[in-house]
Amino acid sequence: MDHLTMLYRGPLASCDYDCPYCPFAKRRDTPAQLRTDRAALERFTEWVSTRDHPISVLFTPWGEGLVRSWYRQALTTLSHLPHVERVAIQTNLSHRVSWTSGADLTRLALWATYHPGQVPYERFLGKCRDLKARGVRFSVGIVGQPDHLDAARRLRADLPTGTYLWVNAAEGLTYSDAEAASWTEIDPLFPLSRRPHASRGLPCRTGETVVSVDGDGTVRRCHFVPSVLGNLYDGSFRAALAPRPCPLDTCDCHIGYVHLEPLALYDTFADGILERIPTLLTLP
Repeated sequence: MDHLTMLYRGPLASCDYDCPYCPFAKRRDTPAQLRTDRAALERFTEWVSTRDHPISVLFTPWGEGLVRSWYRQALTTLSHLPHVERVAIQTNLSHRVSWTSGADLTRLALWATYHPGQVPYERFLGKCRDLKARGVRFSVGIVGQPDHLDAARRLRADLPTGTYLWVNAAEGLTYSDAEAASWTEIDPLFPLSRRPHASRGLPCRTGETVVSVDGDGTVRRCHFVPSVLGNLYDGSFRAALAPRPCPLDTCDCHIGYVHLEPLALYDTFADGILERIPTLLTLP
């Protein structure tokens, strides 16, 4: 098997933030639910560790993973495996970042999101500066809510040199050209997020070289297409890996449309696909 990119999302759903614009319903995980999530993640980590082909992994938990020790351990363990080219996670950076000192920083990366109103600005910025000082690869993002614009401008000015600040269009929000221009001044790639991408029938890497995996090992082409390709642990998914067009009318999430071949975003992001760091931009 050639290189395989895996988006892993286990049952974890608890988060220490309560963002009003978050499209995912959060809950408080019980101790039993947390044990189930930990066991599922450790099983997945073990599976990856025993492969003999190149793999990249992006953790996309519903909740916040880095406040849980098993996610920090999984990232650290996977970063030291020679066949793992990149291991990354989406995070709000609420946890301390000192754990990264135990990881191989040539493979570890973080996709961090700033949520105004959930964390003091200076605390979040301090985490970013700490990551930069430690040599950790990371991008920073913000949701393009109208009341976030000033915070985004401030963050763009204060982030360490070379840090990409991406902007996600707020779900359900339509932007005027003037509004979009303001966000594009902050993130030159905001036009990619502004509107959903027509995707039905278009070639997409998901289901061929990119797959989504849940805590039970169920493999799908991506998080947004429910049809099952097989299971990770019995190997049944392998026979289903093949080029296939997108079956959905639109794709409006970066972790989905980045793999649409006509958008050529693998050229834009190159080896920063998982952590959302573009190569073809000159970063401030």
